[in-house]
Amino acid sequence: MIDQFNKAILKALQQDGSLTQRELSEKVNLSPNACWNRIQTLKKEGVITGQTVQLDRTRLGLDLVVFAMIRTRHHSAEWLETFRRHVQTIPEVIDFFRIGGDYDYLLKVVTRDMASYDSVYRRLIAGVELDSVTSYFAMEAIEEQRPLPIQETRER
Repeated sequence: MIDQFNKAILKALQQDGSLTQRELSEKVNLSPNACWNRIQTLKKEGVITGQTVQLDRTRLGLDLVVFAMIRTRHHSAEWLETFRRHVQTIPEVIDFFRIGGDYDYLLKVVTRDMASYDSVYRRLIAGVELDSVTSYFAMEAIEEQRPLPIQETRER
């Protein structure tokens, strides 16, 4: 159950995953044991699925963000599985969604520059038959990697 304490834990960990157990327990007003038990339960229930470090993409020379909108004429489970496996081989694709509307899939691609994106595009179209790929180039990242809105989630 995602109660107020669990929400506080999740919110704090999203803001700073490097908090020590003691720092986290003080921040959410729980004993270290109670806090640890709740974290273990959240992991067991699949609410916490891992821990990562956020990186500054521009300091790594990854200055180009592209949203690739994809249409296909294929809608079978087999085709989707083939497409999913193919996209997973392209590390520059950092987010991948099946969407509704005029397009079927949305890929967020992060790469160095236009030439690097062209390489990604060529690898993408080489692996599966696509009807169209429309690319939108981000001019400015106003906010990236925002935390999930824990305070607004429904209790289950």
